Amino acid sequence: MPKHAVGKADETIDRKMTRREMVEKLLAGIATGAAWPLIATAHPVYRHLKNSALLDRSEAAHNATRWVPLFLNQQQNESLIALSESMVPGSIQAKVNRFIDLLLSVDTKENQGKFVASLRTFNKIAEEQFGQAFPRLPLSDRDIVLKTASTQADHHRDFSNLKDWITTAYYSSEEGMQELGWTKSRAFRAFPGCDHESH
Repeated sequence: MPKHAVGKADETIDRKMTRREMVEKLLAGIATGAAWPLIATAHPVYRHLKNSALLDRSEAAHNATRWVPLFLNQQQNESLIALSESMVPGSIQAKVNRFIDLLLSVDTKENQGKFVASLRTFNKIAEEQFGQAFPRLPLSDRDIVLKTASTQADHHRDFSNLKDWITTAYYSSEEGMQELGWTKSRAFRAFPGCDHESH
């Protein structure tokens, strides 16, 4: 094989996939019957996965050096970062909060309100149990708050709502795709099960 051809192949393998390309692979997996470890299609975040223009905008948000939230305020963003990392380790590196903020910025008032209310629930539980907002808690106390939210009927809806936003944002990122089995040179044929206990 000519030397220049090898270089071109290497370049193709090393090229970073866009969020839109990764989501397209995930949706193609659903269409072919692959396991879907993420969310119910009724969840509002699922609709955003089919919005190519919005997914293209996520690249700019992900790579911005001076990123500012479009929808979340500073306290809400801090809560989302802490919750995301607690539910799915690696979410900070994947910048899950930026992707969710972008999606929320074009969502309905109703869905925006539900998201903010769910964040508020976690901070309320944290303050009731430990006297501090969720982002201020040590990891061990955060785990207790997550367990409370996931097991008590009064809070389970808020837990499920945020979990679906967070897991979708994470597993449609490069970090999440790699965890599911995707590599730069070979895409997976099926999705292995998720190992995170919080899921």
